[in-house]
Amino acid sequence: MSLQLKRQDLLKNGSYVGARWLTSESDISVLNPASGDEVARVADAAAHDVSSAIDCAATAFPSWAAKTAKERGQILRKWFDLVIAHKEDLARIMVAEQGKPMAEARAEIDYGASFIEWYSEEAKRAYGDVYPTTVEGGRMEAVKQPVGVCGAITPWNFPVAMITRKAAPALAAGCTMIVKPSELTPLSALALAELAEEAGVPQGVLNIVVSSDSAMVGQVFCNDARVRKLSFTGSTRVGKILMEQSAQDLKRLSMELGGNAPFIVFEDADIDAAVAGAVASKFRNAGQTCVCANRFYIHKTLYDEFAAKFSDAVSALRVGNGAEEGVEIGPLIEAKAIDKVHGLVSEAVEAGAYALCGGAVHDYGAQYYQPTVLTDVTQDMRIAREEIFGPVAPLFKFSTEDDVVAMANQTEYGLASYFYARDVGRVHRVAQALHSGIVCVNAGGFSTEVAPFGGVKHSGFGREASRYGLDEYLDLKYVFVADLNR
Repeated sequence: MSLQLKRQDLLKNGSYVGARWLTSESDISVLNPASGDEVARVADAAAHDVSSAIDCAATAFPSWAAKTAKERGQILRKWFDLVIAHKEDLARIMVAEQGKPMAEARAEIDYGASFIEWYSEEAKRAYGDVYPTTVEGGRMEAVKQPVGVCGAITPWNFPVAMITRKAAPALAAGCTMIVKPSELTPLSALALAELAEEAGVPQGVLNIVVSSDSAMVGQVFCNDARVRKLSFTGSTRVGKILMEQSAQDLKRLSMELGGNAPFIVFEDADIDAAVAGAVASKFRNAGQTCVCANRFYIHKTLYDEFAAKFSDAVSALRVGNGAEEGVEIGPLIEAKAIDKVHGLVSEAVEAGAYALCGGAVHDYGAQYYQPTVLTDVTQDMRIAREEIFGPVAPLFKFSTEDDVVAMANQTEYGLASYFYARDVGRVHRVAQALHSGIVCVNAGGFSTEVAPFGGVKHSGFGREASRYGLDEYLDLKYVFVADLNR
């Protein structure tokens, strides 16, 4: 498959380690989920390549950390400018390997670049504190210093933003980083590395290792004491494994794991706004996001009206190849994702749920699933407990505020929650009562570089974005100096 890019050199075919592009004896075939065509072949990194990347990052760390925050910020700003300048090429690469619609890909490039811009500015704001001394002639202060070499493992659903949201604060703080992108979507990561080098990111400061053996890469990261911080976005199951493996060295960890977000529509909600928000939240990236609404709780007095309006809006979504302008729902990432989604839908229907629209594989192709709305869903169905990761919206009915909050919190996950209501007292009560790291009121989206992103419970810990995201890559050191009066 040939990609029409203004800069063909952004399409790389090997890991980026110490400012070198690696080759290997075996390759990974990167497939377009929309067509099954091969987009590129990328060298499959081995364990020694990952170790080499750690060597390079460790060597580069002292000089990168020694740069002033302003110098690091200026380099990051150049990286941001280059990403924006090449947005169209980066979006084309993303659509080809990930499948999302072109409009969403362009939006993700903007979103991903925003983290680079934000941390280019925040680099200068890693403030410490000076405390009133408790000892005559003494000085007490707290300073922030970079953690050191960091590892990052990122998923396929946002192949640019999930990297920049980790790498930008790490580099701003003075850390060096090795990123392991998903083997399903490595091309976006490698293109980012090319632009980072052009921006002046020094050799070894940012490394990208592409491997089909994610477990091996995680093991190498966890077993190497030089890697002082690991940031992971992915499943809760894998996150727990990485935590166990990191325990020996007591590494700093950030875990952005699974989600099972509730979307609540109270009786005083603006129903049309709620429908629009529900479509935006659920069907972005064909439902393949960790924060998308997974369970829709609709007050019994609005249930039928909401279901009808929502189903009409969902039925109107245009399904197709993401490279075509106007497409709103692209393919799922791979065949087993279709199997999982259809299995959840089929089980629910067999147990008494009803598909108002959708409910089957789409005629467009084997990796496309019909945008689906299910009614008469109950809490005991598997679809109420598991993360769907597809374009399927199950609707539940509720009667009281207390009941729906209890149902919403009846999950091991706690990443995002959504609800629509106009009563100001209810807005504050429910926002406080929901067990999640993010609560979105009267809107279907919330992500921004200026606000913290992260979850609680089995959705993980640590925060990305905002000023708190920088702290994830900084150690706090207390310094006491005595006898200053001598």
